[in-house]
Amino acid sequence: MVEIREKDTKSMNGIMMLLLGVTMMTVGTVSIVAAARADMGAGIALAVLVIGVGAVLMAGLYTVAPNQSAVLSLFGKYVGTVDEQGLRWNNIFFSKKKVSKRVRNFESGKLKVNELDGSPIEIAAIVVWEVSDSAEAVFNVDDYESFVQIQSEAAIRAMATSYPYDQHSEGEISLRSHPDEISERLKTEIQDRLAKAGINVIESRISHLAYSPEIAGAMLQRQQAGAIIAARKKIVEGAVGMVEDALAELQAKDIVELDPERRAVMVSNLLVVLCSDKATQPVVNTGSLY
Repeated sequence: MVEIREKDTKSMNGIMMLLLGVTMMTVGTVSIVAAARADMGAGIALAVLVIGVGAVLMAGLYTVAPNQSAVLSLFGKYVGTVDEQGLRWNNIFFSKKKVSKRVRNFESGKLKVNELDGSPIEIAAIVVWEVSDSAEAVFNVDDYESFVQIQSEAAIRAMATSYPYDQHSEGEISLRSHPDEISERLKTEIQDRLAKAGINVIESRISHLAYSPEIAGAMLQRQQAGAIIAARKKIVEGAVGMVEDALAELQAKDIVELDPERRAVMVSNLLVVLCSDKATQPVVNTGSLY
């Protein structure tokens, strides 16, 4: 496939050509009336010729809006691109294809894919894009807007299968825990696919991310279990540290001397009190320590 890159081409001021065309058509019309009254066949023919030239000049007019370009071709061959705004004029045989260079956004539908661990998830993304090369957008692909949509969704699917939904270990990148890294990866993935169409991807972000309905309940229980385990781990770590401090304080101040068996009992009781979900019921020892 022959790839075509954008190149600038010159165009004439359309206002000047519009005035010239209107003037020629007006003069030709007046001349026809005058020649008809004078019964001058040659004058009528000349006046018709002048009107025809004026109409031809008018046919070469076209407008270019802000953030828009006109891609010109002559009998299928690319001539160049006009970016100058306003009323412009070029050869009447040039075909003119208008291409918007405004920033646009595309939101994909909710795509159902399997993430890295094989769990089905729903994912959608918003892609902000613009046409950077109008010639590539017109000639390198059939329909660049449809191309953006299809390739963006393909990139979203490919990216989603490369990462797990949740983070399983410290430093692991996942879809849910690292939105910035995932967005940058998604942008790169989409840009690689759209570069040949003259499209520049400005930004891409995930707009929807969830487990598929058929496993959402089970995965919620799994997340809750993981959160409970993590919380319990923190509680136990804190309780062990508090017991160590208590024993060290008792020994440093020589408040009481405990044999290994009583020491183990005290440690057990303290851990029960500190790690219990509910308030513990104390048992008061009114006798001796032993």
